[in-house]
Amino acid sequence: MTGLFLKRGEYTDPLDRDKKWDYEPTAKVGDTVEAGSWIGLVEENHQPHRIMVPFTFKGTYTVKKLTPKGQYTVDDEMAVLTDESGVDHSITMTQKWPVRQSVPCYVDKPRPFKLLETGIRCIDISNPMVEGGTGFIPGAFGTGKTVLQHAISEQAEADIVIMAACGERANEVVEIFKEFPELEDPHTGRKLMERTIIIANTSNMPVSAREASVYTAMTIAEYYRTMGLKVLLMADSTSRWAQALREMSNRMEELPGPDAFPMDLSATISAFYARAGYVHLKNGKTGSITFIGTVSPAGGNLKEPVTENTQKVARCFYALQQDRADKKRYPAVNPIDSYSKYLEYPEFQKYVAEAASPDWLEMVGQIKQRMRQGLEIAEQINILGDDGVPVDYHVTFWKSELIDFVILQQDAFDAIDAMCPLERQQEMLALVIDICESDLAFEDFNEVSVFFKELINELRQMNYSEFRSEDYNKYRERAKKMVETRLADKSRAVQETANA
Repeated sequence: MTGLFLKRGEYTDPLDRDKKWDYEPTAKVGDTVEAGSWIGLVEENHQPHRIMVPFTFKGTYTVKKLTPKGQYTVDDEMAVLTDESGVDHSITMTQKWPVRQSVPCYVDKPRPFKLLETGIRCIDISNPMVEGGTGFIPGAFGTGKTVLQHAISEQAEADIVIMAACGERANEVVEIFKEFPELEDPHTGRKLMERTIIIANTSNMPVSAREASVYTAMTIAEYYRTMGLKVLLMADSTSRWAQALREMSNRMEELPGPDAFPMDLSATISAFYARAGYVHLKNGKTGSITFIGTVSPAGGNLKEPVTENTQKVARCFYALQQDRADKKRYPAVNPIDSYSKYLEYPEFQKYVAEAASPDWLEMVGQIKQRMRQGLEIAEQINILGDDGVPVDYHVTFWKSELIDFVILQQDAFDAIDAMCPLERQQEMLALVIDICESDLAFEDFNEVSVFFKELINELRQMNYSEFRSEDYNKYRERAKKMVETRLADKSRAVQETANA
């Protein structure tokens, strides 16, 4: 390739045909294999890259010959398989598969239930994502969709991260290429780029390429899932993919649907999201594709067709709110409208009770309820004024603000606060819930405001401190002493009894 742009008709081979890879066979002569079975292993960027029986093969095969351990190119013969009719087939390291078809090399696809730790509190605590789950992030321009996606991709527990820049602005794609090679993977200590695949499709490329980019990304994700890996797929943005579908549909003179999108837009989005999931492979191993896409509705209108149809199929909904973004409350995920349907799964409830805490879901339900109460009281205060509501209302409102500032808000650019492990989240959540359940006494609303602002400042300083470090413990104890000074008589007696 020469210059900044691809020339018409120019083709670049996706694989280096001359490079030699260290190959090691894992199957044995005489083994019975089928499509997707592992026959060899190549180490690539410190990831176990499995050499598999081509996905296009039907039925069972017998391993007739295996190439010994050594260095080979992608076109060298790795194995010879004999089918049920006695015909021999030569196997290389390469795979060919049409991107619009899902890879069916698994036994079954159960409901996902394992928590996918992202290190982002407003996701892990309030609206958890699971391995093999689906979610989407709708939001207007400037609400932080791309930053949130980057934070998830940097910190989530995944073996492979695939970022599909579908019709994205070129500067944001370049930013990924510039930042990721320099960032350190918090899980491996190596460079983040080593486990990242980027499908670079910018807004000035043809609509057909834009439409194919998300399918290419999903097929690559399925390829790695068949290797037994945990794959995280991020698409930014599926709105531009839908726009490409609309333009192609219009050019083919198909019957238009709402807002001129194709009539089958809902089925297309549903079929695409259905390709993600947690699967049991034929060899007894498991793999997963977790898919999170962003939606860019015009003017932040969440009632437009792409957002509505995506909401029908995605199990997690992270609504970015313009008002929160304007107030610099990041991540700007709306704590009231956002949800995770995985909280309703009995399998997930059992898993999180064992992995985190038996009362985890109860605490999550409590903070959501307090956030709703805080919103209702805030509206009353705006109408009636500070003097027009009882002091208890101000206390309830500021307790919701405490949850917002300490739990839900997070600094993606701070080395410590950017990544919050589950153990730390559990300790922080228990502390905040304990404060919210305390019966605090105040004379007037001014005292309430001053007290909670000071308390929030102490706890936010704790968020910026290393977990259980000297500073962390210092701010934690300060916060506890502040609460003790404001306890009502009844609560004070209970607290003293507990301390004794």
